[in-house]
Amino acid sequence: MLWRAASTEARRRDGQHRKAALRSRVSSGEPIGILGYCDGTPVAWCSIAPRSTYRPLGGPDIDGDDRNAVWSIVCFFIKRELRSRHVCDRLLEAAIAHARKRGARIVEAYPVDASSPSYRFMGFVNMFRRFGFEEVGTAGTRRHVMRLSLTSQTESA
Repeated sequence: MLWRAASTEARRRDGQHRKAALRSRVSSGEPIGILGYCDGTPVAWCSIAPRSTYRPLGGPDIDGDDRNAVWSIVCFFIKRELRSRHVCDRLLEAAIAHARKRGARIVEAYPVDASSPSYRFMGFVNMFRRFGFEEVGTAGTRRHVMRLSLTSQTESA
């Protein structure tokens, strides 16, 4: 929720207020992410939505960027007992498909190195490389900006 919150929302620590703000976004139809299920129970989450729906995330601009062309992945949550079982890979694969289906041309992510002491919820660089993301810059001191072009994948398929 941190990357999605408007600056006034980000300063509030009230959990009820943040939940209400998220509910409002869902009710308005604003994309906020995808859930992963195991036996009908939600066990994983990926925040993926048009970059324009987030606060500034860092990284270089894209020439001719239209409002919904670039979708950003800003966090993952995997239930602890399912970690190290490739659930995050499956969630990333589903997130890419979700963005493509909704007209994204580029998926952008902000992962860190595996040794990073913070921002680990944004994923790790090596996972994104395995999926064909390329590094295009940095955001802050720890986060890498990585992009996957969906138009080149569609054209070559």
